[in-house]
Amino acid sequence: MNIKARITKTVEKSVSKAADAAWPVFQRLNAIKESKPFQPEWAPGPMLKANERTFPQLGWPRVTDSLCPACVKEARAAILSGEKDLDFLRHDNPGEIKAKIVERDGQILMVKTCPKHGTTEDVMSIDPQFLARIERLYPGRDYKSPKTLLRDHGTSSIQYGRGAVLTVDLTNRCNMMCEPCFMDANQVGYVHELEWEEVKEILDNSMKIKPRRQMSVQFSGGEPTLSPHFLRALSYAREIGYVSIQAATNGLRFALEPDYAKKAKEAGLRLAYLQFDGISNAANSHRKIGNLFDLRKRIIHNLKEADIDVVLVTTIVNSVNDHQVGPILDFAIENIDAVTTIAYQPVSFTGRDEDISDEDREQQRYTLSHLAHDMAEHTGYLEPMRDFFPLSALGPFSDMTDVLLGEEQKFGSINCGCHPNCGIGTILMVHKQTKETVPLSKFLDIEQLLADLRVIADSNRGKALSAAQLSMALLRNYDADKAPADLDILELIKQYLSQTGAVGMGKDDADQFPWRVLFIGGMWFQDLFNYDFRRTEMCIIPYGTQLGEISFCAYNTGIGWRNIIEQMYANASTRDWYKDKGRHTIYAGGKDVAMPDYGAAPDVVVPASGEEAERRREAERAAQSAAEEADREARKRAARKAKYEERKAIEAAAAEAAGETPKPTLEDIMAKGAAELATRDVSRRGGANAFSGGGGGGGCGTPPRPPLKK
Repeated sequence: MNIKARITKTVEKSVSKAADAAWPVFQRLNAIKESKPFQPEWAPGPMLKANERTFPQLGWPRVTDSLCPACVKEARAAILSGEKDLDFLRHDNPGEIKAKIVERDGQILMVKTCPKHGTTEDVMSIDPQFLARIERLYPGRDYKSPKTLLRDHGTSSIQYGRGAVLTVDLTNRCNMMCEPCFMDANQVGYVHELEWEEVKEILDNSMKIKPRRQMSVQFSGGEPTLSPHFLRALSYAREIGYVSIQAATNGLRFALEPDYAKKAKEAGLRLAYLQFDGISNAANSHRKIGNLFDLRKRIIHNLKEADIDVVLVTTIVNSVNDHQVGPILDFAIENIDAVTTIAYQPVSFTGRDEDISDEDREQQRYTLSHLAHDMAEHTGYLEPMRDFFPLSALGPFSDMTDVLLGEEQKFGSINCGCHPNCGIGTILMVHKQTKETVPLSKFLDIEQLLADLRVIADSNRGKALSAAQLSMALLRNYDADKAPADLDILELIKQYLSQTGAVGMGKDDADQFPWRVLFIGGMWFQDLFNYDFRRTEMCIIPYGTQLGEISFCAYNTGIGWRNIIEQMYANASTRDWYKDKGRHTIYAGGKDVAMPDYGAAPDVVVPASGEEAERRREAERAAQSAAEEADREARKRAARKAKYEERKAIEAAAAEAAGETPKPTLEDIMAKGAAELATRDVSRRGGANAFSGGGGGGGCGTPPRPPLKK
């Protein structure tokens, strides 16, 4: 550490102690007189204080409302056939049953029983202590949502908050054939693709729901870049006031068309939510393209050149690509100048996987607790009980931001108020040159900081005094001794504000700092086996559709509003669509996709850990395969023996009934012969020893003398 850094650290420690001493004094002054309620224009009422917020039932054992997988499929079929209408879905609660959340054998389970179809069990966490921490840190719900036709979906309706990511599926067409695929793209027999007026209406309607908060608007599919309205939709979302506009994409078009990323950036694309399941072609084989990882490197390069931030979106399936969790983190660190976030998504068994067997589901299930422990094991520096928080824990940051911006703002800040069982996150600081990586919570007491921010927001002392308290809160929770030598608290604040696009800070400002924020998120979408309506009520990822805004899980899993809405508003059968508009290219079958000749290779660094993880997994699979083969052979031998014993017993019983001596089997004859041979051999050896012993000079065990030579 150089002299300047040592001086900075000394000053920081002194200021931190002073802030810690001043904090309780300031809070006593705060308590003298209560301030007026903070009533922003964008909200349906005054900002909720900590003691005014509501909570879902948490902990265990507890009882919640869930779904019977088989009953849901029956209800869906009845609606799609015309036997039942949408009112049946809205008012009759088809498929709903009670579920118990219990602890058993060191795991947290959901257990539910349908009177017609029996019991279903699934694991929610492999670490009860970790889940207890995540639930304890939940800060409470956002505003209760006013009732509106845009959220009229019965028990599947979103009831709290505004949401954080408005998702709009532009088309159900896709240029890939992935497994898993939650929407079963290219397989449903029809095309559902929004017309421009429908896109515009969905975005306009999104501005009518209160609280009117900023959201990330995410255009999805299918593959959204196949829609003829993709670029126009980006522009319109920006025009009506949204600042974080993203696309959930497989990225192929960004690789195959050199200028497409720049066109998307000009239209308003800020983030590419890029499908990314591992750092080798083998790790992406379930996506059915032979050279998919090679394509990913080019995609990331082209997006970086266009100044579009990359979010790596990884669906994690146990026993399939869970070994890539760590290598993907390594990849993000090595390419921190392009990657801002990793969004790990534990598998949700829906779409093509809704009929998965119980055995496969148990083998492939992956939870948020798996994720936290896998990352801790891989890095050696992440600690599940220190570094991971529920996504909703960031709520006090949102409230603090709203207080600082004032009541007159058109939009409130993004509030990630989902159920604590929905998602977790942690923040890493990564040095852009050395790749040194440090968890933010190692040197900043985030848990206490969140509590302090709640106090500041609740007291609402105006912009100036709130900002002063914010500074005190940051300083008193900052440990200069544990922070990197060349990262001071002031730079940390500026970097965070710059990279998150805060007011008054541009993205270009992030280039001024040697450190960069890497956010690690885990978002676990529900399926029919672990569905919980308490999570649906608080969903932060509403789908904008022709029938209003619907919870992500209610739309894609749960009762399955997607299947119903898409068929109601289908443009044409797939056959008729192809006949009228032509067939789009679908890359599948494990074949390579040819790329344009770009000349130089993309400046993307691939860490060795990916190939190492792949080799370890192949060795594990080979060992498992050998063990399974040995087990199969053992079972076959046991079955043959059991069959023989059964036949022998039947024959013996029949002979006894007839008064006959049982006919000896081949095995009996062989066993008898072996016994006789053994007896004769013993007799011969016994005689020889007796003869030798009587001859003087040989003991009892002395072998016979050889015959004299003639």
